[in-house]
Amino acid sequence: MYLWQKAALASSLVLFSVSASAAKVTDELDIGGAVRINYGWKDYDSKSKLEFELFRADVNYKTKDGLFASAQYRWYQDMDVIHHAYMGYQFDEAQSVQVGVTQVPFGLLPYAAHSFWFGATYYLGFEDDYDAGIHYKNEQNGWRYDLAYFVNDEYANGARVDRYSFDVATTGASPYEEAGQFNARIEREFTTGDATHKLGGSLQYSQLDFMADAATVEGEDTNGIAAAAHWQLDWKKWQLQLQYIHYDYDIDNSERIALSAFQYPFEIAAEADVATVNIAKSFDVDWGPITNINFYNDYSQVMASGQGLDDSIQNVTGFAVTAGKFYSYVDWIAGKNMWFVNGSGVGIDNGDTSWHSRLNINVGFYF
Repeated sequence: MYLWQKAALASSLVLFSVSASAAKVTDELDIGGAVRINYGWKDYDSKSKLEFELFRADVNYKTKDGLFASAQYRWYQDMDVIHHAYMGYQFDEAQSVQVGVTQVPFGLLPYAAHSFWFGATYYLGFEDDYDAGIHYKNEQNGWRYDLAYFVNDEYANGARVDRYSFDVATTGASPYEEAGQFNARIEREFTTGDATHKLGGSLQYSQLDFMADAATVEGEDTNGIAAAAHWQLDWKKWQLQLQYIHYDYDIDNSERIALSAFQYPFEIAAEADVATVNIAKSFDVDWGPITNINFYNDYSQVMASGQGLDDSIQNVTGFAVTAGKFYSYVDWIAGKNMWFVNGSGVGIDNGDTSWHSRLNINVGFYF
């Protein structure tokens, strides 16, 4: 383990999908984490099981002078990974800058989903993605502006497949590695009656190095572009999320590119359009320890056309339960030609593009 990984291990932060109450050590330092267990049933696999899913360590630091830092390290069953680790400075109430492994500002933030499984955008590297670079944020008068430059992925190693974020992978058939990325995002928040709107757009330009020493094909350094438009509507206890993304990696002699995360490389369409339509309704309740239930349906579709390509669809119907420091998901995931639901990739056609589904129950204790 590298020294900086050990430092992140000893000083780690933030959450997966909920705000967890950390233990305040001083007025400036909070330490927390999470433990999660998971049950999964699949219609394509007879190995249903209840198992340990995650242990997480978080650290949050903030001073009155504007300095801040946060980090999070995760231990899964078969791997341990960094989630994020950055330091920063708050210039004033509006402006801040972060340096380190920080979230890529693209599309709906912080997530384009409500479920444990996120949406198709996550598996394409356009949701809850963390890379190494610098991120400037300005929020004032209902506007938010984000500018960021990322030198490389969080490990600076496209051949490493045990990671949390989905990044471009170095494989023999797709030997590329992230080597510089620029992001710009703008969002306007405003209210009309009881409704709050967030309208925004994002641009991303990425450079990819061709790793000749790992290649079984010919190629050269290239680039990729992506653009997104999003709208989030919050009305009373309802939330609607709409997003449309177009992305295009300029890959020689191929309509595919490889990504990796959670110890597996897989292929996606090198160019596609991605639509997201999510709706959720939150209910405050007083059922013993249970204080809130959030019902949702998250739908996303990857539209790819070309030789060896086909659409991918993911729909997650479920609910999340808040009970003190416990936060749990119950999800029914249906996927057509979708990686993680028995698909071989995203937006590709390797022969079986049928529908599959799985039930997932995740119970987490956040401290």
